[in-house]
Amino acid sequence: MVCKFILNSRLPKWWRLFFAFLIPFTVQAHQTPSTIVLLDVSPNRVGMELQLPLPELELSFGHAITKDPLTLLERLGPQLKEYLKAHIHPFVTNGNPWPVEITNMRMDKGVQEASGPPYWELVVHLLLNPQPGETTRRFYLDYDVIMHEVINHAAFVSVRNDWETGNTGEAGVIRWNTGDNVIYPLEINLQQGSWWKGCSSMLTLGMHHIKEGTDHLLFLIVLLLPAMLVTNGKQWGSFGGIKYSITRLLKIVTAFTIGHSITLLAGAIGWLQLPSKPIEILIAFSILVSAIHAMRPLFPGREAWVAAGFGLIHGLAFAGVLANLQLDPIRMGLSILGFNIGIELMQLAVIAVTIPWLVLLSRSTLYTGIRITGAAVSAVAALAWITERASEQANPVSGLVQRAAPYAPWLIVFLAVLSLVVLWWENYKIHDTTPMINNWRR
Repeated sequence: MVCKFILNSRLPKWWRLFFAFLIPFTVQAHQTPSTIVLLDVSPNRVGMELQLPLPELELSFGHAITKDPLTLLERLGPQLKEYLKAHIHPFVTNGNPWPVEITNMRMDKGVQEASGPPYWELVVHLLLNPQPGETTRRFYLDYDVIMHEVINHAAFVSVRNDWETGNTGEAGVIRWNTGDNVIYPLEINLQQGSWWKGCSSMLTLGMHHIKEGTDHLLFLIVLLLPAMLVTNGKQWGSFGGIKYSITRLLKIVTAFTIGHSITLLAGAIGWLQLPSKPIEILIAFSILVSAIHAMRPLFPGREAWVAAGFGLIHGLAFAGVLANLQLDPIRMGLSILGFNIGIELMQLAVIAVTIPWLVLLSRSTLYTGIRITGAAVSAVAALAWITERASEQANPVSGLVQRAAPYAPWLIVFLAVLSLVVLWWENYKIHDTTPMINNWRR
């Protein structure tokens, strides 16, 4: 309120500019959180996600909403919707704004700076529906939520998904123009795309999702660690042979694929929707279970069923990526197909460069130590993820795993070199001891 009063006052222009820049430093000891605006652009409509910091929203909304955030939507949900719609006006032709539909609102915790304290934020999902004959490739976003009262507030706008091109990135910043004393609409101007680009971008997105999804790959790799071994009572035994190993590997990978494909389809088209937090915790739990199984058999011979069951959970996490796109049925079907193919291609690529070395190592006595070490490290990482996702607080172990993930290719190189050295040493011992055995027999 004070900020807006200063800008609208009759003070000289240079005084108003001085106060506008001074207020952010005098009112607050640290930089206030900004609004994050994420756009999911499809040919027929634009999805929007707002992440609104509650302390700043309280200043503009006019109600005491920070005292009891968990009951905010019950108390003031309809008023919040009306407030938001009054301050969000996308358009192509000025004076003919697009209809805005609010589909979901929830409370969440946010931290925009590594050193800043957490704060409550209101997360809002909206649909922006263009007028007949207008395109979603180029439009203006007339937006002044919070900043119409809090002049030092800003909204950072990014394109999270663009189906037709696959491009993402920052679209711009919406804030007060202190020189003209106005908030200008932000122009969204996207490159022209096509169906082919849309499908190929979904394939690339699927590959990138697995590449960055350390937990998904870790679950599968750890579950495959003992797949080449036969059981010896309640312990893992020796190498079961090439045919035995390939059969078990194919069953596990195929079962995981079937599992996550089912829930990817169901989640992406809206048939099955679960909160993301328990899903992420269950994914970390699946790694813990597979790690314990790699150390000591928990479900020998039933790995494929376990892979399919946990694959259902992993698929729900995959579906969250596509659920934001707001596509029509045909484009959603193409997106699911392309995204799933991308997942499988990257998954198979990682398996292809990892499993052959594990098969070679599993034929040596050295593999027991490698298997147990890999399983133990994975179990520690899983426990760290479970703790982090349940408490929403980072811990040193999960941070270490995140920093070490980019160096995973070097681990594959190490496995390759180690397996070749072990193979050479095993052959050397066989050929070196043969003359000794013949001499002894003589």
